[in-house]
Amino acid sequence: MKKYVSLLKRTKLFSGVGDDDILSMLNCLNVTVREYNKGEYAFRQGEYIRSLMILAAGRLHIQREDYWGNLNILNEVRPGEMFGEAYIVPSSGPLMNDVIAIEESAVLFFDMERILTVCPSVCPFHTRLVKNIFYTISDKNKGLVQKISYISQRSTREKLLSYLSDEAKRQNSSSFSIPFNRQQLADFLSVDRSAMSNELCKLRDEGMLDFHRSEFRLH
Repeated sequence: MKKYVSLLKRTKLFSGVGDDDILSMLNCLNVTVREYNKGEYAFRQGEYIRSLMILAAGRLHIQREDYWGNLNILNEVRPGEMFGEAYIVPSSGPLMNDVIAIEESAVLFFDMERILTVCPSVCPFHTRLVKNIFYTISDKNKGLVQKISYISQRSTREKLLSYLSDEAKRQNSSSFSIPFNRQQLADFLSVDRSAMSNELCKLRDEGMLDFHRSEFRLH
C-alpha cells in the first residue's frame, strides 16, 4: 500500500492528511487493491457494491449500453478519483451502469463500515476523512451537472463547443488534449459519431478550432 500514499495525498479525500497518517489509515480501514486488464469489466450492471473506491492507476469508463447495443459513456474515472459512492448505502440497490478498464488499472477498495465507525485506535484524522468524503461527493455532483449541461444542448455543434470550451477553461489553455477518442467522445456527448466528425470539420474550416486525434486548439 505504501506505493499509493503519494497519489492519495494529492486527492481531495485525503486532503490535510500526512504520509504516515495515510499509511496508518489504510491499514486501519482494511483497504484492499484489485487490478484489471485493459477491456476488463470491473463491475457490471446489476452487481452490488458496498465499498468506496479510488482509482490508483489507469483509466475507467462508467458506461451504459441499451438493449440494441447503443453505448453512452457517463463518466471517465482518472487516477486519484473516487467512484461508487452512490451505491454504498444498503438501500441504494444494484449498479445501473458498467465500469470497464480502458487501460491497465488498479482500484483501491475502502470498507465503508470501517470509515463510518470510529476505529479502536481513534485515528486523529478519521473525522477529517469523513468530512472530505462529503466535500468530494459535492464536487462530483458539480461534474454531473456539467455533463448534463453538455448533453442538454440542442445540436451536436452546441454540445461540442460547450464541452471543448469547458476543457480549455479547466486546463487553462487554448491548446489541450481530451481523454476520449472520436467514438468515446461521441458516446460521452450522446451524439452520432459521423455527424460529430462532420461538425468538427466544419468548425475547423470556419477557423474556430484545429484538431489532431485527441489534441485540440481553440481560436
